[in-house]
Amino acid sequence: MNIAFTKMHGIGNDFIVVDFITDGSLQGVSYETWSLYARTLCDRRFGVGADQLLLLVPSKTADVGMRIFNADGSEVQMCGNGIRCLAVYAWDKGIAKETVLDVETPAGIKSITRVNNMVCVNMGAPQLSGREIPVNADGQIIDYPIEIGNKKIKVTCVSMGNPHAVVFVSDVDNYPVAVDGPLLETDQFFPERTNVEFVQIIKGDEIKMRVWERGAGETLACGTGACASMVATHLKGFSNSRVTVHLRGGDLEIEWSKDGNVYMTGPAAYVFTGAVEI
Repeated sequence: MNIAFTKMHGIGNDFIVVDFITDGSLQGVSYETWSLYARTLCDRRFGVGADQLLLLVPSKTADVGMRIFNADGSEVQMCGNGIRCLAVYAWDKGIAKETVLDVETPAGIKSITRVNNMVCVNMGAPQLSGREIPVNADGQIIDYPIEIGNKKIKVTCVSMGNPHAVVFVSDVDNYPVAVDGPLLETDQFFPERTNVEFVQIIKGDEIKMRVWERGAGETLACGTGACASMVATHLKGFSNSRVTVHLRGGDLEIEWSKDGNVYMTGPAAYVFTGAVEI
């Protein structure tokens, strides 16, 4: 099969976008097959190379739909940087006409607005109840101790449509993310694995974050992770309700609004287009 694709990124978190709406011939391929394709296409040595594969698909309940596959082939519910890229693609290709675009995801319908060269996503309300995140505990999970290796790490857990465990550290640049990240991701406390954010407080409206993504490893940025980090930071009284999150690939503006929803604002950029035989 010859697959046309567009490579995009949101502050260094990169994606392969495949357009089911324009190319109707792709719709006959099962999502299970696309899980296998994701492993090949996202491979940085033998494929196109990306953190995730995004499918732009038709929707009966929103303007368009999105399915998301990690580099390891696992399907996930939501991707904040990815949905900005998908929305910009849909606008630029004329698939979406209105200023506000509704995208159906496995985590629900998300509304996206394009403002000049930035994209604002209503990420919805954070889920703070342990069993719903999910984790193997009840109630809010704040500073919950988890033993990995020979040390104990405290996590604060939030779901933004996918699970996150936030760890506060004093020096995020030199923290062993590649060591602790995979151990926390696969700890039995997280029945569906988890994304892990390592966060350093700069000041009340500014934090720095590195992320170990479930199924992808350390990436340059994670939109849902930035939202979860802001929520966890605010819950612990470390920040205001609006913060700039500095990630390795760039910055995101995150606001936990009075309406209960979290809003994420950031860029989306094209890298290249192509076609690949698979």
